[in-house]
Amino acid sequence: MLKLIIKKEFLTALRDIRLQVSGGILLILMLTAVLVGKQGQQQLQQEREAAQADMYEKWVNQGDKHPHSAAHYGQFAFKPKPVLSFLDVGLDNYTGVSVFLEAHKQHEVLFSSAQDSNGMTRFGEMTAALIFQVLMPLLIIFLTFNAFSQEREEGTLKLIHGQGLSMAKLFWGKIGGIYGMVLLLFVPIIVLAYLMLNQQSASLDTEVTTKFGVLTLGYALYFLVFVILGVLISAFAHSSGMALLTLLGLWVIACIILPKATTNLADKLYPAPSQFEFRETIYNQVKNGIDGHNPSDVRLASLKEEVLQEYGVETIEELPVNWSGIAMQAGEEYTDQVYDQEFSNVETIFHQQNRLSEWMGFLNPYLAMRHLSMALAGTDFTHHVAFARAAENYRRDFVKMMNKDMEVNHKPGIAYSDYKVGSAMWSSIPPFQYELPSTATILAMQWRSVVALLLWLIALSFIGSQLAYRIPKL
Repeated sequence: MLKLIIKKEFLTALRDIRLQVSGGILLILMLTAVLVGKQGQQQLQQEREAAQADMYEKWVNQGDKHPHSAAHYGQFAFKPKPVLSFLDVGLDNYTGVSVFLEAHKQHEVLFSSAQDSNGMTRFGEMTAALIFQVLMPLLIIFLTFNAFSQEREEGTLKLIHGQGLSMAKLFWGKIGGIYGMVLLLFVPIIVLAYLMLNQQSASLDTEVTTKFGVLTLGYALYFLVFVILGVLISAFAHSSGMALLTLLGLWVIACIILPKATTNLADKLYPAPSQFEFRETIYNQVKNGIDGHNPSDVRLASLKEEVLQEYGVETIEELPVNWSGIAMQAGEEYTDQVYDQEFSNVETIFHQQNRLSEWMGFLNPYLAMRHLSMALAGTDFTHHVAFARAAENYRRDFVKMMNKDMEVNHKPGIAYSDYKVGSAMWSSIPPFQYELPSTATILAMQWRSVVALLLWLIALSFIGSQLAYRIPKL
């Protein structure tokens, strides 16, 4: 009997001309978003790979020069375009593409797409994620709002119940049939997206298939939450109009009002410093010491005394190593401490803002799915920080090598301009490489979003099971 109900509801939805039109439009939008998104992702990744290779070639072929001059000549690190970003661009348009790596300074990741765009960028672009997260629930609303209310209004609900069919079976049968219709739209697009994962995808992210599978499962659960909610409201609404109005109100709150309100609340509770304040703090702490203690001249004098005692000499000229190399590396390490502290403070603020939004996923399934989708697509703030840290570690390593060479090989008495190294030194530093976080790492970071989605599904299923027997027939 349950299978017959599911089949009947599925065929009813399939034959509805209104849903044929809206579903067809949505299918075209999804197809366009996936095809255009994948083409864009491949093009951007190829451009960044080419730029990374070109920058490294220029580094290797920069000619003979002093190691410290080379450290200021620097390199660029380009952020890879994650494979699954063609499904969800997330924050990629706002977090920048590349970062310049040089001695003494930690630069931000710059040249985001939003910098070259007009004000319309803040409204987002037509991506698969936008369609799945915002427009698909809207379609589900039109599929479910009159699931029960129409039959009650036409008087067929009491007749069906009078033939011995329980309301509980009818309730779950309608959910099954409508959910089947949703999957009919979703599965072809997701299969097409999977077929578009090519060899380049595996080389860029070895776990792309696993992440894709988890993302697909997440969307399947997300759609089921809205189907159950829609049928449940239709079952107890006084009329189809009231059910539609209620569901549309919930959709507006969940997909439009609450996300913006949550962002504003997070910004008020955890305000981030301006870029000017951030840079001013770093400048003062490098010059005057962290918290105003141990200024730069005192640090340098103390280091000089320690080095002279270590080598048992009285003057810098008597050292068997180059004092400038030691001093520069010590300055690098102190500056790194300052940057680490200040960047950590700012990252903590942004993480607190994101945590608040993730906790709000327990009140709003849209927020839970949005965070999970961005994380699995590799376009959330966590991935941006991971790239920035990888680039910074690479910067520190090659600058340390330059300073060490200067300390060991630039003998006292040789003028700065007379000491030079060449391509053998430059090529000893490997190209910048960045690996995306694993699926396990992502899910560990996004456990709130995963639990929120599961709790929404469990809670609505439980409520539906308890209330199904009480669905009014008239």
